[in-house]
Amino acid sequence: MSKTFSITELAQEFAVTNRAIRFYETEGMLTPLREGQRRIYRPRDRVRLKLILRGKRLGLSLQEIREIIDLYDAAKGEAGQLQLLLDKIESRREDLEHKRRDIDTTLADLDDVAAKCRERLRQLDLDQVSQETSDGSAKSLKRKRAAK
Repeated sequence: MSKTFSITELAQEFAVTNRAIRFYETEGMLTPLREGQRRIYRPRDRVRLKLILRGKRLGLSLQEIREIIDLYDAAKGEAGQLQLLLDKIESRREDLEHKRRDIDTTLADLDDVAAKCRERLRQLDLDQVSQETSDGSAKSLKRKRAAK
């Protein structure tokens, strides 16, 4: 008989919570055996969990991950699974590159606005100093006149 795993063993191995593993189970992505209340995960479940977490790290949706792990059991086998994964990765890369360009544009726009704000603040500071100087001179002049 092949090695089996408890939910705690898988959670520790993959640094996820028991609750996360149960979530994937309720989504139909993992199908452990049961002995009473105890879940027994087979090597197949371990591989599926690994694929789920890899897909999650890549930013794939649960549906996309489900398609990939379903291929794990399909007749196409590993080659079909790998091809689908490559297609998903390429699509995800394109999305991220587009987002990167949008972010770069937004950052450049923010830099522009910030530079204009700083320049305007410098102008306001100069105007303030100029106004205070002229106000100060006028007050000084008034004090001199009042003293006479």
